Amino acid sequence: MNTTDVLVVDDDTDIRDSISLLLKYEGYDVSTASNGSEGFEQLKIKRPSLILLDLMMPIMDGWQFKTEIDLNPDLKNIPIIVVSADGNIKNKSESIGVSEYLAKPIDIDSLLTMVKKYCNTTQPREANQILI
Repeated sequence: MNTTDVLVVDDDTDIRDSISLLLKYEGYDVSTASNGSEGFEQLKIKRPSLILLDLMMPIMDGWQFKTEIDLNPDLKNIPIIVVSADGNIKNKSESIGVSEYLAKPIDIDSLLTMVKKYCNTTQPREANQILI
């Protein structure tokens, strides 16, 4: 496991690609998936140091993905940050036991601060309160 590996699991192509590009620019190694099932395929290839997870997705949603993660002893300790537009994100994130959460639209500075907290990297560049 590389301490700069991040897996972004989100069905919204624009958000997934924007987060991926931002994190790559900041020096992170990023893998992406459009749903939980694809996320598990990515986990077979590389174990990330952090997962950014949307909750509402087709095929396998964030709740199912987190349940499957918790059942796997090799994966259950990977920190997960929920990134969702759900109006009740705080309660839903707490109910599935994730590390942290971010509401969409995403504040880039908050995202970078949280990612840095879980990945051993240098200080992120200043993002000037841009929203994704």
